[in-house]
Amino acid sequence: MKKIALIFGINGQDGSYLAKLLISKKYKVHGVIRRSSSINTKRLNAIYEEPQNRKFFFLHYGDLLDTGNIYQLINKIQPDEIYNLAAQSHVGVSFKIPVYTSNVNALGTLRILEAIKEQKKKMKFYQAGTSEMFGNSKKKYQNEKTLFQPQSPYAAAKVFSHHIVVNYRNSYKMFVSNGVLFNHESPVRGETFVTKKIIKALVRIKHNKQKILYLGNIYSKRDWGHAKDYVLGMWKILQYKKPDDFVLSTGQTFSVKYFINKVAKRLKLKIKWAGKSLKEKAYLMPSKKVIIKIDKQYFRPTEVSYLRGESAKARKLLNWHPNFNLNTLIDEMINFEKNEINEKN
Repeated sequence: MKKIALIFGINGQDGSYLAKLLISKKYKVHGVIRRSSSINTKRLNAIYEEPQNRKFFFLHYGDLLDTGNIYQLINKIQPDEIYNLAAQSHVGVSFKIPVYTSNVNALGTLRILEAIKEQKKKMKFYQAGTSEMFGNSKKKYQNEKTLFQPQSPYAAAKVFSHHIVVNYRNSYKMFVSNGVLFNHESPVRGETFVTKKIIKALVRIKHNKQKILYLGNIYSKRDWGHAKDYVLGMWKILQYKKPDDFVLSTGQTFSVKYFINKVAKRLKLKIKWAGKSLKEKAYLMPSKKVIIKIDKQYFRPTEVSYLRGESAKARKLLNWHPNFNLNTLIDEMINFEKNEINEKN
């Protein structure tokens, strides 16, 4: 008998990759999306295009703000596994809409847990955490034992979700687990996220479709992996013999500026940096045209300067490890953007 999975936030980057993974493992997959006046299922089109998938893939309208809707969906679908990937996921935006961010990212998780608790069927639950919860940790690596020091409403709400999952696991003996995932990217990453923004802009500059890219703090360092590796880790977390919390990361960290230089080199764009702080710019050589500028509007009220994960626990207990490195990730994202431009020409 096929397992049934329910994914909140299925139309996001991780949700779309997870749906494909679970279908390949013979699951029936139900996904929850928010009702919108615009079509927001672009990432899921490839699944629909396979006729054999339509018997095993179902979409439902829902919202983590709606307690009754969440209960009705879970009660009706009776999933074996529930993945909460839904969130207001932009750190910078969370400073502008902190109440909404907290309602979705924190209380949304609690609403799902309450609905699961009321079911007679035993269900497994995965909560998507983030390395942003560690904030400005002074540790060289962050792992399951590192203290959380959230530096944004987004991260603070995710810390609440993490702790409430642990609380429900201990209080009600529920199979509920946390994944604390470091940055993971892909060709279908949202366009407001810095890796996508950089690659899309530099490809467009290469093809004379854009003149300047505006960025914020280019000296923050992140541990970047591929979403395909990380959704496999999510699944493995729920297949483990008991509920637990796991960090998923590559263990390597690079600055945003390093990422820019790496992308430019692979696009054969020769750039030269000059200036300091807000006046720092990247010039395209030999023309000396400015193609990157620093804009203070992209700085956050509190910045997280360094994140580097240590995922030994997941590698040992789950036999999980990343298959993509930074070069293969960048190449895949570049090729996607090139194809996008070619299709529009």
